[in-house]
Amino acid sequence: MTVVEKKHVVEFVKEFGTKRDLSVRLQYPTDRNSYVCSVCGKCFHTAQSLRVHMNIHGSKYQCTECGKCFGGNYKLTLHRRIHSGEKPFECSVCSKRFTHCESLRTHGRIHSGEKPYKCSACGKCFRHSIGLTLHRRIHSGEKPFDCSVCGKRFTQLAHLNTHSRIHSGEKPYKCQVCQKAFRQAAHVTTHMRVHTGDKPYECQVCQKAFSVSCSLNVHMRIHTGDKQYKCPLCDKSFRQSCKLQSHKRFVHSNRKPYYCPYCGKLFKTAQEVKQHARVHSDARPYSCRHCSESFRRPETLKSHLMKSHNEGTWFTCHICQKKFSFKGNLKQHIQRHEGVKPYVCDECSKCFYTSSALKLHQLVHSNYKGFCCGLCGKDFKHAKSVKQHFRKCSDGVECDSIL
Repeated sequence: MTVVEKKHVVEFVKEFGTKRDLSVRLQYPTDRNSYVCSVCGKCFHTAQSLRVHMNIHGSKYQCTECGKCFGGNYKLTLHRRIHSGEKPFECSVCSKRFTHCESLRTHGRIHSGEKPYKCSACGKCFRHSIGLTLHRRIHSGEKPFDCSVCGKRFTQLAHLNTHSRIHSGEKPYKCQVCQKAFRQAAHVTTHMRVHTGDKPYECQVCQKAFSVSCSLNVHMRIHTGDKQYKCPLCDKSFRQSCKLQSHKRFVHSNRKPYYCPYCGKLFKTAQEVKQHARVHSDARPYSCRHCSESFRRPETLKSHLMKSHNEGTWFTCHICQKKFSFKGNLKQHIQRHEGVKPYVCDECSKCFYTSSALKLHQLVHSNYKGFCCGLCGKDFKHAKSVKQHFRKCSDGVECDSIL
């Protein structure tokens, strides 16, 4: 074999993974359309691959619980563990259990920090190869899966399957505690942590724990200083894409064209103004079904039902036994017990208990003035400032004339 031929073999092995894969590939035609499934039209390189695939359309390897079919007995065995709850593989670090060994190996990289798969275009690294494969589609723009109903395209088959349930309304996966339904089984697993309080993802630097891995990934950027999301207009950087989007909307986008004639607060739509105006008027569209009380906001009605009519479920602090109508309020309350301030300013790293406190603080670093006097057009950074100004500016002016 010549040097050139050896070079080509090495390149083929890199593409197909192993010499065995290469040898199998060379035995069969290179035309992807040589082996086509007569049922769904999917194409395969080899006749053996097609034969395995055809089992999906038959009943040879069929789950007796849900009727789903698989290409082989191994995949059927793994699937059955979803119904039985069997998780034979345990993480030696955090004791989390998994249905098969490959999931355990991938999970182990959370503790080790290993990310062996690197994107050649942007340098971003991933824990497993499928993450890199899906990421590459961001650069290529490839969206190979399209919805047969509305034509919307997706980078992943799982996203298409989830989207398809929008048209059918199907939510087949239910929480066994509260019966809340979900479109994906993984969402049930994540949701269950609401009931169990499980936070399996722990920061190795400060030991703060999270219920989902993506929250840990975002948190780690505080320690690494990584700000990978850059504004193309001013080069300001952010740790999260949502913060970049907010920055674009509030700093670089056009001003909100609709404003409240009472306090000057700005809005994007007339509907938002209408809802906000209830604060200044006597409109109370949310009525209690047990008494004559009515409220401006649905959240206030919910609190009333729990306090006055014992309808609903309280969220109780395990430290001081104080009760809350909403889980989010309890979470913020517990953070004050623990001294946790999860909202960090991107400019000065100052920390806050709530997102609203962070947003108020961030005005210190910005010239953005989101409040405007409806009479004279003067701009203000804070709502309380425009309210104080408006009392003087509107002195002697009837509200009806303003509207």
